[in-house]
Amino acid sequence: MKLATFEVETPVGPVERIGAVAEATEDEDAPAGAATLVDLTAAYGAALEAEGEPAPADLARAQVPPEMIAFLERGDRAIEDAREALEYAAETDAERGPGGAKLRYEPDEYDLLAPLPRPNSLRDFMAIEEHVRNSMDGEIPDVWYELPVYYKGNADSVVAPGETIRWPDYSSIMDYELEIAAVIGTRGRDIDAEHAAEHIAGYTVFNDFSARDIQGEEMEGRLGPAKGKDFANGLGPYVVPAADIDVLEAPMTARVDGEVWSEGTVDEMYHSFADIIEHVSQSETLHPGDVIGSGTVGEGCGLELGTFLEDGNTVELEIEGIGTLEHTVVE
Repeated sequence: MKLATFEVETPVGPVERIGAVAEATEDEDAPAGAATLVDLTAAYGAALEAEGEPAPADLARAQVPPEMIAFLERGDRAIEDAREALEYAAETDAERGPGGAKLRYEPDEYDLLAPLPRPNSLRDFMAIEEHVRNSMDGEIPDVWYELPVYYKGNADSVVAPGETIRWPDYSSIMDYELEIAAVIGTRGRDIDAEHAAEHIAGYTVFNDFSARDIQGEEMEGRLGPAKGKDFANGLGPYVVPAADIDVLEAPMTARVDGEVWSEGTVDEMYHSFADIIEHVSQSETLHPGDVIGSGTVGEGCGLELGTFLEDGNTVELEIEGIGTLEHTVVE
């Protein structure tokens, strides 16, 4: 199942909804924006109505909320209900649910947003040794092996799949980073690594856009990165539930204008997501909607390859089983 956040036009303006890629297009691994989406709240309401529930719309909004963080707050129950809604939509010819709510949307009927348009928080780690070694000319500090290191990104700068990224005026060195991100679904504090998987709702593609020149300058002051990262964070196109993907084995590819620049998997992680969650949650609470980036795979960015993005380049990051996240960068 591939979960999406999308926006549709209504008589009172644009409305955000929660959806899933319809079974007819899911097997084709349709690119972002080319899939039929099932409105999960409407479909669940239709299923309840068919069972004789007297208030199907109200109950559907409570059990399958049409906003991703509220959906995640319901934990595994929401995922189970979403599966039921998707199955009902595949089995019925009905086009509308309670109150006339539309069950399915074709690609030209919606705008795809990031699955978490505004995450609760955004943390990005440096968990893959090859990337760290390449980025630091082979000199990895001992502390990197002792604990997972990370920075906190700007949760308000998440960009939608397909959105054009306007490069900040203060930078002239444009770079992408090929990453996967875990999405927290269950609240927790002081979580043991052995129980960490219980707190991950799913995974998505993460493009940690990087302004390399200003990033290098600000980190000489032993803080940051800040302006080198905070202008754009690509997430999407979908969140795939943890049970539906072998995240360590999923092939990852970065293409620039159709040419493969990077390939890898996150089985290279020195610090696992479980170790990361244990570390972050020490005396600190993780909440549904928190996003945790894996860090870049080895040779997963221009900095490691010795070449950078240029004005007008289109970057595609693909993770098998999740989808392809595409953005064009312009000066």
